[in-house]
Amino acid sequence: MKLCRFIGLFICIAAMNCSDKNVAQYQLWPKLEPYQTGYLKVSDIHEIYYQLGGNPQGKAVMVLHGGPGAGCSPDYFRYFNPQVYNIIMHDQRGAGESRPFAEIRENNTQNLVEDIEKLRMHLKLEQVILFGGSWGSTLALAYAETYPQNVSGIVLRGVFTSTQAELDHYYHGAVAEYFPQDYQKLEALTDSSKKNYAAQLLEKMTGPDTTLRDQCAKAWAVYEGKIAYLEVADSTVESWFADGWNPLAFSIIENYYMANHCFLAEGQLLNNADKIADIPCIIINGRYDTICPPITAYKLHQKLPRSRLVIVERAGHSADEPGIQEQLVKAARDFEKGW
Repeated sequence: MKLCRFIGLFICIAAMNCSDKNVAQYQLWPKLEPYQTGYLKVSDIHEIYYQLGGNPQGKAVMVLHGGPGAGCSPDYFRYFNPQVYNIIMHDQRGAGESRPFAEIRENNTQNLVEDIEKLRMHLKLEQVILFGGSWGSTLALAYAETYPQNVSGIVLRGVFTSTQAELDHYYHGAVAEYFPQDYQKLEALTDSSKKNYAAQLLEKMTGPDTTLRDQCAKAWAVYEGKIAYLEVADSTVESWFADGWNPLAFSIIENYYMANHCFLAEGQLLNNADKIADIPCIIINGRYDTICPPITAYKLHQKLPRSRLVIVERAGHSADEPGIQEQLVKAARDFEKGW
C-alpha cells in the first residue's frame, strides 16, 4: 500500500484550524450502525464485545480505543469510508460492553495483544490496518511488534510508549505546571510524598469504601478530561457525567495499567520498532498535547523509515480536537487509496 514512495524520514508539519480549506474536506463520515455485533470469550473470566461496520468485504481496519478502559464510541466508525472499509471495533477487557465490567484480573497488555489476534482469527481476517490513539497507540505498537505479518498499515494518534519519563510527566511532571488547579484536586486524594499516584488511586478505587472509590474515579476522569483538550470549559467536563457516563472502569483500569508500567519493559516499544520498519505508518500528534507530548511521536517516527509524522498545530490530545479529527479522516483516506 503506497500513497507515495519515499526513502528515509520526512515530517509533515500541518498548521490546522477549523477554517482551513485544505482540511475542511476531511470531515467525519455520516453516522453508521454496525452490521454485526457479538461477544468473544477470550479467557475463563473475560468476554470482549465487538462490533463491525461498513463493507464486510472491504479493507479490514481494527480500531483500538484509548484509556485503557475507555471503551469504543459509535463515532469511531465515522473516520472511515463505509464503502471501502470493514471497520472492526472491540471493547478491551473490563471496558465498555465487555464482561465483566471494570475487571482487572487476567488483564494486562499481553492479554490484550492476544485478544486482538483471537478476534482477527475469529473474524477470518488476513492483514489489518491498526488505528489507535493514546493508549490505543501503545496497544497498536505492541500488537504490530508481536504480529507484524498480520499488519498492513498503522495509524497512530497521541503516541504513548509507556516509558518511565512519560509516566512521570503524566502523573508528576509538566502537566501540573499547565493545569495546577486540576492537579491539586487530584493530589489532594493522594500522599504526595510517595509519588506513586497511580498505585494510590488504584488502591482507593478497589477498596471497600464505595464513596471514596467513586470520588477518586470521578476525580481522575475529570483530570484527564480537562488536560486532554487545548481548551475545554469545566462545565463541559462536568456535563459528561450528567449524561450518565460511569468513569469507574476507565479510572480503575487506566491507573492499574499505569501503576504496572503498562506491563511493558522500559523502552520496549521504541527498542523493538525495527520489527515494524517495513509497515507504512501515519503518526498524528497535537502540538500542545500535554498528555502525550510530540517528542515521543517524533522519536518513533525517526525509527520508522516508512512513517509520516503530522504535527497538528492548535491542538491538544483528544481525537475530538478539530485539526486532529480531520487528520485522522485524511489518514484513513490515504490508506483507502493505497499507500
